[in-house]
Amino acid sequence: MLRALLDDVRSGSITPDDAVDRLRRLPFADVDGATVDHHRNLRQGMPEAIYGPGKSPAQCVAIVGELLANGAGSVLLTRTDNAQRAACIEAHGVPDAEASRSMVWRLPAVSSTARIAVVTAGTSDIPIADEAALALRAHGIDPSVVTDVGVAGLHRLLARLDELTDADAIIVIAGMEGALASVIGGLTGAPVVAVPTSVGYGAGLDGVTALLAMHASCASGVTVVGIDNGFGAACAVARIIAWPNR
Repeated sequence: MLRALLDDVRSGSITPDDAVDRLRRLPFADVDGATVDHHRNLRQGMPEAIYGPGKSPAQCVAIVGELLANGAGSVLLTRTDNAQRAACIEAHGVPDAEASRSMVWRLPAVSSTARIAVVTAGTSDIPIADEAALALRAHGIDPSVVTDVGVAGLHRLLARLDELTDADAIIVIAGMEGALASVIGGLTGAPVVAVPTSVGYGAGLDGVTALLAMHASCASGVTVVGIDNGFGAACAVARIIAWPNR
């Protein structure tokens, strides 16, 4: 962001006074009760995302607007409700992509050659996979998505095994007993980020059973994020594949 700003000043496309105005918004800006972190993209190489729950439609509109006007890269708003989506579309136009109640403006072109797979145990896990895939796309990564290959029908997974063993990193999304993470973690040497979901019957405890099972996995090195946290899994993978190029 700073380099682009300096280049714009040098080329004359913006004036020094305009550049100073933009620099005043670093490292953050106070917007309607939120402290919008404009410095995050510079520190981490990934823009700040907006978590929808708990925010009013007006707050979502204001924060998205601040990032669109003064930020760099894509603007991702997650877990929205109908009122938040309607307000943001009215104020900022139709997003470039939507999935699983998440929205992205300024969706970047694919910039990574990494082969990332997002895998679900069941069809009911697809909304979390959609959230993860959209977050990856917001980071310039185009993942493949493999759905409904849980351990209750292991032949379904084995039919896609070549695709998974060729992946550079895998996000495994599973509810119920969460066993798919251990199976895939034992079949591939790629980094595996496991996402427990709240899908399951009574003893599933809204995802707690899958969470604990994934943490207790006998497959070495499986990383586990929080229940239903497809966004967090995508950010973990984005960090993993970006690190060698820092």
